Amino acid sequence: MQILRRWRVPLGAFFACVLLASTMYVWRGTGVQPQALPEQFSDSEYWRLVNEFSEPGGYFRSDNFISNETTFQYVIPELQKKIKPGVSYLGVGPDQNFTYIVAFHPKLAIISDIRRQNMLLHLVYKAIFEMSANRVEFLTRLFARSLPDSLNEGGTTEELFGALDASIADTQMANKNLTAILARLRSVHDFSLNSDDIRAIEYVYHSFVSAGPDIRYSFPNQYGWRRFPSYSELMLESDEDGVHHSYMASEENFQTVKQLELENRIIPIVGDFSGDQALESVGRYLKDHQATVSAFYTSNVEFYLFQSEDWKRFFHNVADLPLDNNSVFIRAYFNNYGFRFPNQPLGTRSVTLLDSMPELLAAYDRGQVRSYFDVIKRSSR
Repeated sequence: MQILRRWRVPLGAFFACVLLASTMYVWRGTGVQPQALPEQFSDSEYWRLVNEFSEPGGYFRSDNFISNETTFQYVIPELQKKIKPGVSYLGVGPDQNFTYIVAFHPKLAIISDIRRQNMLLHLVYKAIFEMSANRVEFLTRLFARSLPDSLNEGGTTEELFGALDASIADTQMANKNLTAILARLRSVHDFSLNSDDIRAIEYVYHSFVSAGPDIRYSFPNQYGWRRFPSYSELMLESDEDGVHHSYMASEENFQTVKQLELENRIIPIVGDFSGDQALESVGRYLKDHQATVSAFYTSNVEFYLFQSEDWKRFFHNVADLPLDNNSVFIRAYFNNYGFRFPNQPLGTRSVTLLDSMPELLAAYDRGQVRSYFDVIKRSSR
């Protein structure tokens, strides 16, 4: 099965050439010699990349303010053995990416989502991280709820969220915080947000204030027959050994994300995994800067891609990314569709899986990937 029809060689051979070329890549379109990724990005460069990489916004059936995956920390210990700090990370969706970013310490993180609102949600997070000295200030601003200053001095994560869950939203504080967020983005960073963007940011922030730390994936339908985890519950999750990795698990973790935000090294963009611009632009930029993709967190986006021919275009896009032998997919599988992964923890709806990116591409080229379950069954925990 020849899956890259525009090429005259099998994908396996093509991919080998890409790996070889990545060590000596020169962008022929400009003749510019490759340069290492910068230690930080200026505001103008950050905003240029957001806009040049992004595609027109698309639709998804949920606002997806937070994750609905409870096991996404389970793979972190194994990945920390493989992924070296200072590499590049690709992700999708809201703030679960921050926990992976803390674990891997990438030099650059690019978060792509089909919804423009997700990009704007990350800008809200960016502003709040930058304005907050510590976790207590961050959560106070995110939810417009007062927390005792004493929690800054040795309070546990459980105590922090216990106090947050017991607090009440302050409307005056919320209005003040929203004004500060918009001022940070527009006046300090000089990001050119249009009127629709402003309305979306207001909607996002007021949703967090309204629901509080009990906000769930299904917001505004907080409770139904399918109960999703709350923000507080996700922040208190751990790996299988009980080790907490979330970006709220410690002050050190929080400060790691804050520093990357201050350096403009977490870049959210609008992009369809099967589109013709976002991932292609990201791949070209990384090649221009001698960088490889170490981890690509896809959540369960592949499930939706396999509902049409979009999955083939996604694989074309992945084949154009600069990879190495350790590049890995991190994906979520939900067992709502009749197959339960053997190692899926009891009582969970989803399991987090790993898969070698170059090995999956090679299997694809051999014709061994024809369905979503071909992908899932070759994954590992």
